[in-house]
Amino acid sequence: MPPECLWPLNAELGEGPVWCARERVLWFTDIKKRRLHRFNPLTRETGCFVAPDQPGFALPARGGGLVVGLPGGLHHFDPQQVRFRPILELETNRLGNRLNDACADAQGRLWFGSMDDTEMRPSGALYCWTGAGQPRRLDDGMVITNGPALSPDGRTLYHTDTLERAIYAFDVEADGQLLRKRPLIRIEPAAGFPDGTAMDAEGCLWVGLWGGWGVRRYSPDGTLLHFVQFPCANVTKVAFGGNDLRTVYATTARNGLSDAQLLDQPQAGALFAFNTDTPGLVPVPVAYG
Repeated sequence: MPPECLWPLNAELGEGPVWCARERVLWFTDIKKRRLHRFNPLTRETGCFVAPDQPGFALPARGGGLVVGLPGGLHHFDPQQVRFRPILELETNRLGNRLNDACADAQGRLWFGSMDDTEMRPSGALYCWTGAGQPRRLDDGMVITNGPALSPDGRTLYHTDTLERAIYAFDVEADGQLLRKRPLIRIEPAAGFPDGTAMDAEGCLWVGLWGGWGVRRYSPDGTLLHFVQFPCANVTKVAFGGNDLRTVYATTARNGLSDAQLLDQPQAGALFAFNTDTPGLVPVPVAYG
């Protein structure tokens, strides 16, 4: 089935969809409009919360609420109190950076990246945070980091260097160290840029394509298996949700489109969904709180 438009909210930079199992809702961000969004697929109820700065990601926390990546550090967001509280500072010496895209592994460790907000300087890095202390920097020197995702067994991390159109694989040690960085997937220029990624239960990687009009599914060895076409160019990331984790939610963006392009893409910036036979992985909250 083609993707269904669930919420035509005209997000400037819709990003980071994540399924919250305890609430049975989807959370995602609009980075440029500084918003956190909540969508209930059963009732179609929506919620919108204003962030103090650009939220690169918002993931459920083990103790409730969300861990949110804002420029300069991690924050905790309590939706009941509608309150943001700083957790820790990060990259205060990298002016112009912001945090961008994240996932939690089976242990609840938070994997996330940073990037230059002007999308010019190679000041972005990849981090891992255990829920206590300072995050550990594991890779560096990228302009736009994206799409951390882990294999079902947790032994392989996939990470995206968007402007290089490359998705890399790393071996993950038990302590979270990364070894043997290697290129796995190269996106050809005509297909756009790789954006956020998500992992399914078969170990296949789903890649949102910025400027590529859809989502690709790749095997663990990097073989292209499937393409889902969208009615708008900038598909930023997908997340598996629903009771059986077979509903694929996708965020999109209007950012960078001309007035003429927006006329041709009236659903750009909407939240979409489609169904798939292969479920996603059970979402794990960040080990915080």
